[in-house]
Amino acid sequence: MTEVKLFRHYAHLHFIVILLGFTAILGALISIDAIPLVWFRMFFAAVGLFIYLKYKKINLSLTLKEQIHLYAIGLLVALHWVTFFHAIKVSNVSVTLGVFASTTLFTSFLEPFLQKRKVLWLEVLIGLVIIGGIYLIFQYETEYVEGILFSLLSALLNGLFVVLNRNISRRWNPALISFYEMIGGFLGISLFFIFSGTIFTHLTSLDLHDFIWILILGFLCTSYAFAAIVEIMKELSAYTVVLAVNLEPVYGIILAFFIFGEAERMSGGFYLGTLVILISVFSYPYLKRKVSFKKF
Repeated sequence: MTEVKLFRHYAHLHFIVILLGFTAILGALISIDAIPLVWFRMFFAAVGLFIYLKYKKINLSLTLKEQIHLYAIGLLVALHWVTFFHAIKVSNVSVTLGVFASTTLFTSFLEPFLQKRKVLWLEVLIGLVIIGGIYLIFQYETEYVEGILFSLLSALLNGLFVVLNRNISRRWNPALISFYEMIGGFLGISLFFIFSGTIFTHLTSLDLHDFIWILILGFLCTSYAFAAIVEIMKELSAYTVVLAVNLEPVYGIILAFFIFGEAERMSGGFYLGTLVILISVFSYPYLKRKVSFKKF
């Protein structure tokens, strides 16, 4: 691979990560509540992924049992996104992304439990450091306690989703997995709206600005970003991609500061706590590759 081609792949990867960070910005710009927001997002994401799968001529057929399995994980994704966007609604983008970076903490403990392997001492150490970073944010941003708690819940659900998806990622194309998960989440929320008698209210709740932002969220920041990462991983190592994706909260917090200004200016304690979390997140995959682990 030439240096120019490699540079293009890296630039494309970071553009995708910026889009992922922009997701949080859109959550703040869209005026509707978190649940209908996720409902519309999953619908348009499913449409976008369907177009991509057809373009790539990927077989969509799965058994009913396999589809139900992916639909169930899709419900988990929906809950993760609902809690994430609700955290933004009740706090702001910076608080949500800073705390959400703790996904690594939950993944490191959920993976050994669900895959029935022993816990590594490094995972425990990194987890304790991340907890320290979260504690700092709690100490200095007391007005955003609800947002912090929902962001933590979202990080937990995301960690669970990551581990479950990792267990099935070798069986099917990742874009195909995401397609069925988007359908599952959309159907789950649809049933909730039908039984609560609010589906028609939500169908007519979008104004033009919200509709445009949701189109960008569903097609560009979800279906395109998911499909593009699948293609990028054919050219770059998974390790490189994971390190870049870890920049999502960094890009998101920077974008939020420039877009929303003073509303996103936080205390020094917040930035210190976020820095502790991010350093832990970035150092974990590097140390995991370099250190010989002692297991408990």
